[in-house]
Amino acid sequence: MTTNEESTYPSRKINWKGTTLLLVIGVIFLASTLRMPLTVVGPIISFIREDLGISNVLAGFLTTIPLLAFALVSPIAPVIARKLGLELTLFISTILLALGIVLRSLGTTGLLVFGTMIIGVAISFGNVLIPGLLKMKFPYHVGLLMAFFTMSMNLTAGIGAGISYPIANASLGWQGALAIALALVVVTILIWVPQLKFNKPEPTVATTKARIPLWKSPVTWAVTGAMGFQSLLFYTTAAWIPEIYIAQGIAADRAGWMFSIMQISQVPMALAVPIIASKMTSQRPLVLMFTAFYFIGFTGLVMEWTSLAVLWMILLGLAGGASFSLAMMFFTLRTHTAFEAADLSGFAQSLGYLLAAVGPILFGYLHDLFGGWDTAGWLFVVVAALLFFCSFRASRNEYIN
Repeated sequence: MTTNEESTYPSRKINWKGTTLLLVIGVIFLASTLRMPLTVVGPIISFIREDLGISNVLAGFLTTIPLLAFALVSPIAPVIARKLGLELTLFISTILLALGIVLRSLGTTGLLVFGTMIIGVAISFGNVLIPGLLKMKFPYHVGLLMAFFTMSMNLTAGIGAGISYPIANASLGWQGALAIALALVVVTILIWVPQLKFNKPEPTVATTKARIPLWKSPVTWAVTGAMGFQSLLFYTTAAWIPEIYIAQGIAADRAGWMFSIMQISQVPMALAVPIIASKMTSQRPLVLMFTAFYFIGFTGLVMEWTSLAVLWMILLGLAGGASFSLAMMFFTLRTHTAFEAADLSGFAQSLGYLLAAVGPILFGYLHDLFGGWDTAGWLFVVVAALLFFCSFRASRNEYIN
């Protein structure tokens, strides 16, 4: 903590009453809106494509648009938050998210694309700013609150992926399936309103310590690599795991459940890793653990040991939950202040999601080039190795400057 920031809850013991409890609930609900609007799309993409008569390229691009929005908007989010304040910026972004969901669900191709773009922009603010908010509000409990945050995000993402197909297949259609997240967003807006009275822009206080630019710090690039490579693995597996298993002879309906199993398996690590990481001087044992899970899971997948497919998905889910949670924790562990955390988060997520956007396209290209998934599958292992090196470096106990 520095003198230019005032923590709302500086005590080492959280009083789970009143405004504190309301803030925690607000953070949990904010987290619940950051992935469900995205994960509802994949299982119903065939409904959208057939009803609107769009190409496979455009249908696939619907999952890439949010990642490009993350890359473009993430560096801007901390700048806006410094001017408006964290609480107000998050409130406005949640309203923007509701607007995007409504537009996307109206049933035309143009609004589908435009609404998806707005959703990506809105979610970018939550992705970037919430780690800084937690560092400012709960400096002694960042790990615990980050655990709530990542667990809620992963749990609702899995729920969204699981319920969208039944909804689209029923009377509500694909428009109703896309709109289902709106109810959660509206509740979040209402819950977040009380936080606006605590909103403050960043104080302009002179500092005697010179700050080097983010891009000059080796820690920044290690954290960026950790964020980027884990995101690439997540979004690429989300896009292609069902197709890979179908090619290996697994029935389409069972193959579709594999991603849901992987997603739900992230929840235990999403809850445990932030708490454990916050208590460790170096997080390298956690990096070794999730790397082993990645290697075993991807090896089983590529070797086509389909009799143990559920095990591979559980291991990849555990690895994904741990690597994502740790990447988010790096934003607070490697910075001194809330707005520094937001700056690092914006930088790392901008380049990280740009890298992630390449993943599904690259894997699809390799499949077409080599006529199968073998080469693309082994690339999973290579990316997991790159993730290990970046995360291992980022786990050293030092700050960005």
